[in-house]
Amino acid sequence: MVPFAGWSMPVQYAGVVKEHQAVREAAGLFDVSHMGELRLRGPDALAVVDSVITNDVAKLKVGRAKYTVSVNEGGTILDDLIVYRKGEQDVLVVCNASNVAKMSAHFARHAEGRCDFEDQSAGTALIALQGPKAVDVARDAGAPEAILGLGKFRLADAEIGGAAVTFARTGYTGEDGYELFCANADAAALWRHLMAAGEAHGVAPAGLGARDTLRLEACLSLYGNDIDETTNPFEAGLGWVVKLDAGDFIGRDALRKIHDAGLSRKLVGFEMTGRGIARHGYPILGADGAKVGEVTSGSPGPTIGKNVGLGYVPIELSTPGAKLGIEIRNKVIDAVVVETPFYERQ
Repeated sequence: MVPFAGWSMPVQYAGVVKEHQAVREAAGLFDVSHMGELRLRGPDALAVVDSVITNDVAKLKVGRAKYTVSVNEGGTILDDLIVYRKGEQDVLVVCNASNVAKMSAHFARHAEGRCDFEDQSAGTALIALQGPKAVDVARDAGAPEAILGLGKFRLADAEIGGAAVTFARTGYTGEDGYELFCANADAAALWRHLMAAGEAHGVAPAGLGARDTLRLEACLSLYGNDIDETTNPFEAGLGWVVKLDAGDFIGRDALRKIHDAGLSRKLVGFEMTGRGIARHGYPILGADGAKVGEVTSGSPGPTIGKNVGLGYVPIELSTPGAKLGIEIRNKVIDAVVVETPFYERQ
């Protein structure tokens, strides 16, 4: 157990690699109750959310979700979010644990006088059931057919194991699965119920360590590492969530200027071709040995069998095949830019 964003969180149970493999091959269960849940309700709820995110939620149908980012006036990233449309005038926004206070204040400020706002983070637990056997586990746990057949980025309410649960077909591992929202009081019993239902399918409890290696293989950004208030969505490879013509939102003018000016750097994925593991903060060097950036994320990839990482490099070094050096304990280890994601579910 380690301190994480004000929480005490499990890094590992049986070991990072073992938990990683369980998620890739069967199913893993993660306690991610540290994530933030912000609720906006009322006639202007959709308009308020659209004013502070880069994507277009007004077009989102009830029962569907969308990945997006919220940026500041300068166009850099305040947080990456998943927005769920629970009803015609009911929106749930899930934010990162380290940003709950910041994003809660941000949404509350813009909701004032326009719609109801409630920070439900403290009263909401979140359990992620991830892996190719996730549907089988959910079935044996008593989930109804409507839940078993949920499409990607869809959500629905159901009762399971005596608890009222919102199921979302979302996750942060590169695998199929669900994220289950429930009241704190029901979380421990729900966890035990899912573990019992999953025993025959090889379900394993998984911690922060496996969550990080899984998301890195799938090239899913981590706030505070790969994206933050010094990065913009375009250079982070998130231009696809920026809808410049969908309507006005905070930071739109800045993002239009950034888009029109073109990129000077880009977040890339690389493989270590020499022996070494890249870690967050290690210098990235160009062919001449000069520092051109820093590793934002790096670790062994248990599924792909390679040491991989992410980092921002000048645009001229961002094409696959470009040679890099990673400085590890005063030694320069060779690396090469590769196509991402490193791993993609078949």
